[in-house]
Amino acid sequence: MSKADDIFKTMCRDILDNGFSTEGQKVRARWADDGAPAHTRKLFGIVNRYDLSEEFPALTLRPTPMKNCIDEILWIWQKKSNRVADMRSHIWDAWADESGTIGKAYGYQMGLKYKFAQGEMDQVDNVLWQLKNNPYSRRIMTNIYNFQDLSEMGLEPCAYSMTFNVTGNRLNAILNQRSQDVLVANNWNVVQYAVLVHMFAQVSGLVPGELVHVIADAHIYDRHEPLVEELISRPSYPAPTFRLNPEIKNFYDFTLDDFIVENYQAGPQIKHIPVAV
Repeated sequence: MSKADDIFKTMCRDILDNGFSTEGQKVRARWADDGAPAHTRKLFGIVNRYDLSEEFPALTLRPTPMKNCIDEILWIWQKKSNRVADMRSHIWDAWADESGTIGKAYGYQMGLKYKFAQGEMDQVDNVLWQLKNNPYSRRIMTNIYNFQDLSEMGLEPCAYSMTFNVTGNRLNAILNQRSQDVLVANNWNVVQYAVLVHMFAQVSGLVPGELVHVIADAHIYDRHEPLVEELISRPSYPAPTFRLNPEIKNFYDFTLDDFIVENYQAGPQIKHIPVAV
């Protein structure tokens, strides 16, 4: 069994059995098809740990669309873009403004330059510089939850902060997320940031270590509950093999062709997931 499957099943079972229901409370989200309130069952403070040296944490209960989720992480961290046209998928189209951007969110924040001790650079370049020149620092982190820009963001960041920490030659990271739609986004985010750790490790002469995923509000929407029950009842398969093109030594040289996923066996995709907006 994939360890990522086991973690996912345990988390979902806990939310379904022990989560707090928002039924009867005023909620922001509405169902796209009929406008009814989209209530959730949720748990606070989920912490999931993935050892990237043991396996790549892709869900096998259903396939995670690797190319699209990697494309999004490149869009944010490498292109530092907020233009939806710079992505191959259309997952951000609903949040785009009339100019075709999501405002001052995600990639826009990654591209802002700050005055660090070593000079002026953005947050991504600071991580790269620190991992090369001061890898055992306890201050290697990023944060895109910029309060002064929140009103100009198409969507306030869900996954907003990364903290990197080197132990020996292992690059570890903590991903902080304020909120997560578990059915739609959980493994998408896990795969993305596992890939990101692999990227930073390779270009810094390190090896991937542990990814710790902290979710403040992990929730399952009420109309998603039957889908989640069916999903976690499925059989699990061995985790796929993931590798990067070893020739790439510069973070900004990675393209989608440099990410190789092999032996990925998974159950059928879930279709027609109700959408809450």
